[in-house]
Amino acid sequence: MKKSTKTSEKSTKKQEKAKKTKKKPSKARRIITTIVLVLVLGIIGLVLWAVLWGNDIIAKITGGQGNVFDLLSLTDNEHYEPLKADSNGRTNILAFGTSGYNMDGDEGDGKHDGAQLTDSIMVISLNQSTGDIAMISIPRDLKASPTCTATGKINEIYWCNNMSGDNEEAGATALMTEVGSILNIDIQYYVHVNWGSLVSIVDTLGGIKVTLDEDILDYYYWYAGEEYELNGEEALWLARTRHGTARGDFSRGTSQQKILIGIKNKIFEKNISLSDMLSLASTLGDNLRTNFSLSELKTLAHLTYDFDFDSMRQIPLLDPANNIRLMTTGTINGISYVLPSAGVGNYSAIQSYITEQLSNDPRIREDATILILNASDTVGLAGTEQRKLEAEGYQHVTADNAPEATYETGTTLYAIGDKPGTKSLLETYYHETAKDVSALPEAVSLDYDFIIILNPAAE
Repeated sequence: MKKSTKTSEKSTKKQEKAKKTKKKPSKARRIITTIVLVLVLGIIGLVLWAVLWGNDIIAKITGGQGNVFDLLSLTDNEHYEPLKADSNGRTNILAFGTSGYNMDGDEGDGKHDGAQLTDSIMVISLNQSTGDIAMISIPRDLKASPTCTATGKINEIYWCNNMSGDNEEAGATALMTEVGSILNIDIQYYVHVNWGSLVSIVDTLGGIKVTLDEDILDYYYWYAGEEYELNGEEALWLARTRHGTARGDFSRGTSQQKILIGIKNKIFEKNISLSDMLSLASTLGDNLRTNFSLSELKTLAHLTYDFDFDSMRQIPLLDPANNIRLMTTGTINGISYVLPSAGVGNYSAIQSYITEQLSNDPRIREDATILILNASDTVGLAGTEQRKLEAEGYQHVTADNAPEATYETGTTLYAIGDKPGTKSLLETYYHETAKDVSALPEAVSLDYDFIIILNPAAE
């Protein structure tokens, strides 16, 4: 018993001695530990803020269909979800804009009376396989199916179906249905923006460059063919103006397409900083709504590497200079409307035209004219070649004898018009690179998109 007590006392003395001899952390060590702790807590806080902020933006844009972790999850091409498409393999996106500087329609010191009317209505059609992109603007004053007002214009449809402001999907779906019916296409997605996003995006990018196809002589005087650099407010003015233009609302639709191209060009050429990216993300979160899922948005972003933006096509519904007169203006019961040229509610000519323009076959889409000239002594050579091309699907082929001139031996292809798809097909068919019009003998007519001269070597 005494031995056990002695051992216990000895152990207690050792513990007390260890406590007395244990060194306290130095002042420097305490400072370093504190800094590390603050950094760790700061990083955790930053991550939490980024997640919450990112989730908020993504939730706003996609209607709660994803979060920031979904955004970071996909890395491999094999995981990209294909976009929905129609039977022709085209993805059709309705892009529409409402007035105001936020989704509630605030503008300046109050709300704009027509803040939820769609000032801009556009279809962006793309082919995921070929990278082809086309844009079609729908005039806002187009007479539409009956709406919730006596006016019945297409720019009321979104508002009529989202009058309370809390049913974005119903308003967008109704507008998708109406536009799809007019053009006879299936529309899979919508993107809704307001004017605040346009101003912020253009200013964040440091301005955009736009070259117009026609004079606009209103508040600003801008002339066709000249390049202008616009800030956000100037871009907004251009997007909204229809006065001082040759085609009114049709000119405005073309201007809006030019602005989109200008934004695209600036994004591709600008080395966007982190602060700019955050600013753009915040702007889009507050001013953009869509039915794209987050994975589909990532697919769309990935596909931009394959898209041929330089060949982005604008499909006009009214362009008298090129003999396109599918729409006109008129008055019904004292109200001014845009109407199909074929008559109120008759969209058949528009639908046929859109079907051709969105065809994946350039022989149909580009509708090129081809002249085949026989420069040899062989009778009927051009006619035989004409029938061969028509059998290949070319629709406007003319055969004739070549005028008196000096021609190269063999088959020579000349490209005159801007029809890149047809040009590629003809070059493949003839195993020849198309020559420029400047190489064509002066005696030959230039009233065609392509000239094929047949001059086989004498046997």
